[in-house]
Order: sequence, then structure tokens, then C-alpha cells
Amino acid sequence: MTKFAKAKAQVVEETTLAEGWTRLSAYKLDYTDSNGLTHRLHREVYHRTPAATILLYDPKRGSVILVKQFRLPPDLRGEPAFMIETPAGLLDGEEPEAAIRREAMEETGFRVRDVRFLFKAYSSPGSNSEVVHLFAAPIDTSDRVSNGGGLDEEHEDIEVLDVPLDIAITMIQSGDICDMKTIVLLQWAAMNRNSLT
Repeated sequence: MTKFAKAKAQVVEETTLAEGWTRLSAYKLDYTDSNGLTHRLHREVYHRTPAATILLYDPKRGSVILVKQFRLPPDLRGEPAFMIETPAGLLDGEEPEAAIRREAMEETGFRVRDVRFLFKAYSSPGSNSEVVHLFAAPIDTSDRVSNGGGLDEEHEDIEVLDVPLDIAITMIQSGDICDMKTIVLLQWAAMNRNSLT
């Protein structure tokens, strides 16, 4: 028997607080804890559709392709608003691999050949329903078939960065890279450096 054999949750009420770019809901739920006691809990959940991200790495040059773009939430906190990240985007009804191939091309201009699914993870499961599918793919300079930079119709304004992996790792330590999915993928690359081909 596990600690949570008696635990369960039952949603009693859901109220939509906001519906715009995404939906924010308030929940009342009865949570029966691991001791069998039931408590009325109140939670808010930010409903996000599934997403995908990819680490594009050049094994010959030991570099990774990252993107830099404006992000409102850090700006609202008074922190640097132009964040360095791995290419990423919402699935928009596509399968994760198809979506990340599209996003990689739109954002970086790189045609992705051999995509490797690594794992999926919740970005912030305490309040956010978003699950992110994480991928990696080898590239070389001949795979860059356009400038990238994002889609004009979506008002994307993206800078494409070609960064040595060792430098990217130090950028985590310096705080220049503070996006969670990017940190996870760069650390994966550092741990698996010998198999990046």
C-alpha cells in the first residue's frame, strides 16, 4: 500500500475567471488526504494547451541554436524581458513532432531531419495544465534554409542565436538563460554530450 492509497480528489465546482488568450478557472474540490480526512480546497488553474520544444545542436561545432524574444511576465516583474530559449510553441492540434518541426523552421530557419523525443514534463503542475514535449535534433549549417525569426502574421520578433554548448551552460549559471525548458534541455545535452551525434 502506498501513502496515497486513501487519497482522492473530487471537483465540486468550477468557475471560469477569465477567457482570452487562454482560460483561468477557480476550483472548489474535496480532497481526501492520505489519512482519510477530507478537506475543501480552493485552487486556480491556468489552462494551457500542450506545447513542444526542441534543442537543435550541431555536433561538429559543439553549438546549439537558441532564440531570443520578448516575454511579458518577466517584464512585469522588472526583470529582463528578452529571454533566451529553445525554439518552442503550442501544438495547435498537431502531433508533438510535427508541431516542433514547424516551430523550429518558423523560429530558426533550420530544417529538422532526425528528431528524437526525449520526454514530456509539466511546466508548473501546481497551477498550470501545460505539458511540454521535449525533443532534440542534430543540425548542421546546411540545414538552415531560411532566416527564421518567426511569423510576421503572429507579430513574432525573434533573434536566432548560435551558441557553443559550454557557453550556453555558463549562461544558466550567470542568469542569462533562466527559462526552465531551456535549462532542462541544456542540462540534458551536457549530461549526454558523448552521444550527441
